[in-house]
Amino acid sequence: GRNFEEAFQKALRMVDENVNGFDPNIKKVNENELREPTDKRMFVLAAALKQGYSVDKLYELTKIDKWFLEKFKNIVDYYKNLELTDSTSVSPDILMKAKKIGFSDKQIAAAIKITELAVRKLRQEFGITPYVKQIDTVAAEWPASTNYLYLTYNGTTHDLTFPGDFTMVLGSGVYRIGSSVEFDWCAVGCLRELRNQGKKTIMVNYNPETVSTDFDMSDRLYFEEISFEVVMDIYNIEHPTGVILS
Repeated sequence: GRNFEEAFQKALRMVDENVNGFDPNIKKVNENELREPTDKRMFVLAAALKQGYSVDKLYELTKIDKWFLEKFKNIVDYYKNLELTDSTSVSPDILMKAKKIGFSDKQIAAAIKITELAVRKLRQEFGITPYVKQIDTVAAEWPASTNYLYLTYNGTTHDLTFPGDFTMVLGSGVYRIGSSVEFDWCAVGCLRELRNQGKKTIMVNYNPETVSTDFDMSDRLYFEEISFEVVMDIYNIEHPTGVILS
């Protein structure tokens, strides 16, 4: 993402596919849980913000820097606004702001009580689609052109052109018990065979520890969520000749 809110919500979805983002409805408020850093504390924090806890109070409890707490508050405040929005009165502005702070279609759909596909259809009608940006691997020290790519709604132009004629391979995302290196090797084998056949490849995966996300494994590498929304967005931008699931 190109701002903290967008990157943070995407990161939460990447770590756990059952999570829609910074969701205040997953956990209940518990001040003891706020004091102890755990993998679930973020969702207790979201619930506390929704319940009206101030940034100062949360800083006392969590000792998380107020800059981050303000960003978390931005997300939850907008989530509350979405919950008050009638599904028939969703404007382009409402949808665009939600996308800019990292809300997925599924997350927006849950808040305004419509389906994910209905949100996608609205986005397409309003012309709200993501832009493809290159990951700057040298932190702007000098101009860098890489094949590491990501999608963002905080942009106005694509960083590259889309000639088509690629084959898109979907990776298996985050490592879990039962889904680890062996599944990534399937993707790597697939990429190598496609390259041997002279085909250009696009890899979609988001685990930096895998071989499939090495810079020299594919022609284009999208560090992105593997979800219906994101895969379809990339598909509609790149128009590959085919898609392979690893």
